Amino acid sequence: MGGRRPTDATGRGFGLAGRLAARESQGLRRDLAPADRVAERARLAPDPRGDPPSFGDEELVFASNNYLGLADDERVRRAAVAAVREVGTGAGASRLVTGDTAVHRALERDLADAKGTERALVFPSGYAANVGTIAALDPAAVFSDELNHASIVDGCRLSNAETVVYDHADPDDLARRLDADPTDGPRLVVTDSVFSMDGDVAPLGALCDVAEAHDAWVMVDEAHATGLYRDAGGVVQREGLEDRVQVQVGTLSKALAGQGGFVAGSETLIEHLLNAARPFVFSTGLAPPAAAAAREALRIAREGDRRERLWENVARLRDGLTDASYDVWGETQILPVVVADRRRAIALAESLRERGVVAPAIRPPTVPEGTSRLRVAPTAAHAEADVDRCLEAFREAGREVGVR
Repeated sequence: MGGRRPTDATGRGFGLAGRLAARESQGLRRDLAPADRVAERARLAPDPRGDPPSFGDEELVFASNNYLGLADDERVRRAAVAAVREVGTGAGASRLVTGDTAVHRALERDLADAKGTERALVFPSGYAANVGTIAALDPAAVFSDELNHASIVDGCRLSNAETVVYDHADPDDLARRLDADPTDGPRLVVTDSVFSMDGDVAPLGALCDVAEAHDAWVMVDEAHATGLYRDAGGVVQREGLEDRVQVQVGTLSKALAGQGGFVAGSETLIEHLLNAARPFVFSTGLAPPAAAAAREALRIAREGDRRERLWENVARLRDGLTDASYDVWGETQILPVVVADRRRAIALAESLRERGVVAPAIRPPTVPEGTSRLRVAPTAAHAEADVDRCLEAFREAGREVGVR
């Protein structure tokens, strides 16, 4: 066969080696760090590239979104195994073809009940849920919080809507921008409820007030809130806003210990999405074991004391970090420990690792210049002794690198 051969691994055709070198020089190149398990304790390995990982000593993980500590819960494991035996390891096709199973439907009924809506629809990921929903709604204009997740940003881009970014968590700025918007057609206000890097909460009630005054719909991404509030719902449920938020999005891969995302809302909304949301229509259905695991995790979150244990650990850790003179932002289970300078943030994270605590540094461009931080996230599975060990590591590491 003729034709030109692809370029080799040096990436000369697209300048990939140069791009990687530029990232390296700017301190922005990232690596994968395999873990031997998903739990409050794990052994991590340096990035092995294509080789098998070589794991080190066990460390305390305070960097996971496994907020309720259910990813290795035996009940959740049993539910996943039962789905494998009864249904299979994969859906085998798009759900619109033959990939729709009773496991998917049972999970969706429970999600709709927890979210206080008529129906729910499960997507292969939370990213797919956001991108697919915004594009399928086809708004004339989208009004997006400036700190919204990348999946919302990309959903706005793919929708071809006029996108207006309003100041973070600022209903007054949203109102001004809606007032000034000349768009003729349906308008959508989109926000995260809990912001993953700052740990703060959107003022959903006030945003709903503004949206209703301007005849706009509200879409809320509860990725970092689902499972943690009333009846294992999110901030929408905590604030009693189910009737005012037209589109509720969430993920199954954080507190619910599975994989995938979902949208909850009216019967009409769900019927439209399953026909028009391209990431749903053209993707193989969520693997049945993942759906079954998430359903069992949701049941445990609703009926057990995991949520209470999480918030106790959050309070203990926040108070201890504050007492140690750290600047701790947010008001949720996400505790950003802000140290401003990126080099000092990296040094602090490395010093913690030397003491057996994993809490990675987050630096620009992920967060604004001058706000580099360690994103600390306890789980319900951490014991009091684990939290105390984390605090002692922060005190010692802070003294070592001069950040307190």
